[in-house]
Amino acid sequence: MARDLSTELIHHAYKPPAGFAAPQEPVHKASTVVFPNVAALRARDWRNKNGYTYGLHGTPTTFTLEERIATLEGGTECVLAPSGLAAVALVGQALLSAGDEVLLPDNVYGPSLQLARGEFARWRITHRLYDPMDAAGFAALLGPNTKLVWLEAPGSVTMEFPDLAALAAAAKARGVATALDNTWGAGIALRGFEHGIDIAMQALTKFPSGGGDVLMGSVVTRDAALHERIKLTHMRLGLGVAGNDAELVLRSLATMPLRYAAQDAAGRALATWLGQRPEVAQVLHPALPGSPGHEHWQRHCTAAAGLFSVMLHERYSTQQVEAFVDALQLFRIGYSWAGPVSLVVPYELTAMRSASAAHQPHLHGHLVRFSIGLESVADLQADLAQALERALR
Repeated sequence: MARDLSTELIHHAYKPPAGFAAPQEPVHKASTVVFPNVAALRARDWRNKNGYTYGLHGTPTTFTLEERIATLEGGTECVLAPSGLAAVALVGQALLSAGDEVLLPDNVYGPSLQLARGEFARWRITHRLYDPMDAAGFAALLGPNTKLVWLEAPGSVTMEFPDLAALAAAAKARGVATALDNTWGAGIALRGFEHGIDIAMQALTKFPSGGGDVLMGSVVTRDAALHERIKLTHMRLGLGVAGNDAELVLRSLATMPLRYAAQDAAGRALATWLGQRPEVAQVLHPALPGSPGHEHWQRHCTAAAGLFSVMLHERYSTQQVEAFVDALQLFRIGYSWAGPVSLVVPYELTAMRSASAAHQPHLHGHLVRFSIGLESVADLQADLAQALERALR
């Protein structure tokens, strides 16, 4: 029977030959997934990745990315989220109920703390802050309602590196789950599962993407039952990522070790140079001696991200510090990190956390954070030098 052209264009008989192979993974995009028959519809289970049921539950592109991120972290299972913060929220929603408590390090990523103060508080989930540098006193903070401990290595902005293994062991002894924000370590410098953590979360926005143009997060586990809880919550929340975004991350993974190493080397060189400048009171870089928790970094890590902070001397005014940041020409003012462009942000510590925290006696002065990109180290150093001379002399 002859069919109308409009029907023929939709239900065309041609199928391209199988066997097309190329270096890059293809992009599969779909909401609807077509089944060959009713038996297939009833038999497929998206939870085990033995087939495809609906675009939100995975495509060949997202399944491939999940498997590679699981390998990167040294885990077995992975789910993807629309951002790093969405991945943080997913872990909390999967593991916490009304009446439960989550412990956060005092130097936690700011939006994670706002999530606990906002949505979690409204759901009657409480939180407390702990000193991440006091591993000896940590166990005493674990109460009967504590169900989740977040770990950061290093801490956000102030870069203290905790005794990650000791904190994870104390939580495990009390049967409390631990989740590590491993965005900094990225599975290259640090693999949290090797130190006893239960969940590894990353903002794939950073190193795995590498271009400063993708928002995505991941949650990786080794324990099947724990993964099942997270996967079901992930499904019920309707979390998904775009096929084109997944493709961009897949394409960037191949160069990730090279980029990480280059930014590590550049970051250490510039941090060391800044530490010799008279305007700088202290450099906060876990891989450098004298930075808080450097000895813990030595035991846990094999490398370091190209991210560090400096404390400029208290003798400078806020206006002078801002003038220094504004005078930089190659460093762009902006949040995030791990992209090709070097970034800088000044922070007001008093608005972020308690200045009297036991692990922060070193934080006197003005904090400026640098993310080192892929520009020439000599050019970046020259830019820092001219801005220091211009604004702080």
